[in-house]
Parts: sequence; C-alpha cells; structure tokens
Amino acid sequence: MNKLSVGVIGATGMVGQNYLRLLENHPWFEVTYVAASPRSAGKTYPRAVGGRWVMDQAIPASVADLVVGDAGDVEAARTECEMVFSAVSLDKPAVRELENTYAANDIPVVSNNSAHRWTTDVPMLIPEVNAHHAEIIPFQRQHRGWAKGFVAVKPNCSLQSYLPAVYALMAAGYEVESLIVTTLQAVSGAGYPGPASIDMIDNVIPLIGGEEEKTEQEPLKILGTIEDGAFVSADGPAISAHCNRVPVTDGHTACVSLQFGAKKPSLEEIIASWRGFEGQPQKLDLPSAPKPAIVYREEQDRPQPRKDRDAGNGQAIVVGRLRECPVFDVRFVALSHNTVRGAAGGAILSAELLRAKGYL
Repeated sequence: MNKLSVGVIGATGMVGQNYLRLLENHPWFEVTYVAASPRSAGKTYPRAVGGRWVMDQAIPASVADLVVGDAGDVEAARTECEMVFSAVSLDKPAVRELENTYAANDIPVVSNNSAHRWTTDVPMLIPEVNAHHAEIIPFQRQHRGWAKGFVAVKPNCSLQSYLPAVYALMAAGYEVESLIVTTLQAVSGAGYPGPASIDMIDNVIPLIGGEEEKTEQEPLKILGTIEDGAFVSADGPAISAHCNRVPVTDGHTACVSLQFGAKKPSLEEIIASWRGFEGQPQKLDLPSAPKPAIVYREEQDRPQPRKDRDAGNGQAIVVGRLRECPVFDVRFVALSHNTVRGAAGGAILSAELLRAKGYL
C-alpha cells in the first residue's frame, strides 16, 4: 500500500505534537505538511514550536525541516497533502467552518476537535464500537456537494476508557440498561500547560466543565443508527457521570457500576466477553490496532495509570476489579491512555479504518 501524504493542522499544540510523534514511520501515512496559527507560519517546525515541545521523544527528523503553513490557508494544504488531521485551537464555530472548508476543497478531515461531534451527518468514531458509522460519508458528501472531502471526528477522551468495555458486553448479547461512571482524569486531558500546579498538588478537582454531559450523551450517538442520511441517537443505556481531575500525568480511569437487563452474565462470562472481543480494527489488522483490544488484569489493584496506560502502545483498554455490586449488577475499573487512545492515537486509528474501508 502506497503511503498517503497527510497534514497536521494545529501541529504546534500538544495534540498536534502527539500526531507527529505517533505518525513517525507509520506504514500507511507520511506527514508532508504542518500548519498552525499565522504567527507560526513561515517558520521551520522546530522554530515554531520553540520551547513548547512537550513530548518525551525528540521532534521527529521527518518533520524537522518542514516549514509551518497557516492553518487557514486551505489552498496551500491542497498542494502538499491528501488529507489532514485537525487539532486546531479555535472556537467551535471557527473550527466547524475551517474543517468544512478543507473538506469542500477535496481534503478529508479526521478531527480531534469537538466542534462537529453533534453534526448530524458527521461520524464520531470509536473504531472497535461503531466502524459502520463510516457508511454515512457518502450521504455527507451528497448533502454538501463534496467530491472527495469529508469530516470524521473522535469522541471525548473521558468515555474512551469505559465504553469499549461496555460495548463488548452488548456485542456478546447482554442488554446494558444503565451505568454510573466516575472518571478520574489526568491533567494532560486539559492540554498544555494544564491546570495550575497549586490547584492539583495534594488535591482532586470534582469539576471538569462540560465533561459530565459529554460522558453521558456522546455514547448515545456512538451507539445510535443512521436513518435517512443522519444519525439518530440510541435510547440507552442511561448514564450518570461524575468527572474529576486528579494529579496523574496521563491515563483516564473510570469506576463503573453497571445494570444489565433480564439476561445477566456471570463474572466469568463477562471476562470471557472482554478477552474474546475483536472489533473491526483487529479483524482488519490495522497498523495501530491493539491486540487484544481489551486487556483484563486479574490483580486486585489493577488497572493503574502508571503501570497500564501504555498497554497496546497506548491504544488498548485495560479493565480490572470486576465484582458484584450491591446496588447494580456488577462494578469494575477501566483505564485508557487519554493522549494516545483518547486523542491523536484514536484519530489515527480512525483514519486507518477509513482508508481500509476505501474512504481515503
């Protein structure tokens, strides 16, 4: 398979940096274009980033000589790349307009931003859960008069830790009626530089603006259906979320209590469902697909962010502490790497799926 030339818009920010790190030596994609704000345009990438490179690895040599473009100059991108990953930092209306402009100019967009998550013809993908939602892309193109371009997005990082584990049980034939989810979210989820250290040291912040609503509502679109060229959200399961910022660098943890319908699996059946689960990324052998998709840890004190966030190169969901619940049926703890699976890595996996399905 020939490599697809890709661009990263918003390349100097934390998510943009993660895209560049994860795309280095990717077998399907080659970064040929980077863009950011007008103040960064015209500079080499290292100069534009300056002292704000926050990845543990050095700037990839493959992008060190690239000159940063203006993310608003869509015509310039057309000459340099065939698709873009979007991580621009603008208000939502501006993001929607910019991503639509790229798509209208035959440049597909796979976005980390939230601006298009509730657009009725834009798929919000967790590739193991709703790969079939890519089927709306022809409708999206038809609605908007786009020939080759489209927009696809990834969901909020808070639900990536638990929803694949819940979906695996649904895929095994068990009805999930309701969930109570308490998330313990890493500071990197707030972007760089994140919350002030004086707020986070020796502290937990029990509020992340808008996060609980996203955690409760976005799964319903992901579990929904396509009807007449638009998404219709699922009626359930009902989700109640508590979202907290905790002093952890990377890795979002979710403590979940779950109520089944009439068919209630045993603990052993639940674990077997998780361990045997394969989504489209695993079946298609996508380059970034974790194998297994869900890792179940037997230890009483796992998963832990520091020990488990890098499972499957940061793309796997790690689950543990499954036990009966005195209020609902069962409870468990789930974990995902928020800046890999929950951000750039999840978008790259979605792009791999879209290419394998023929949309790129």
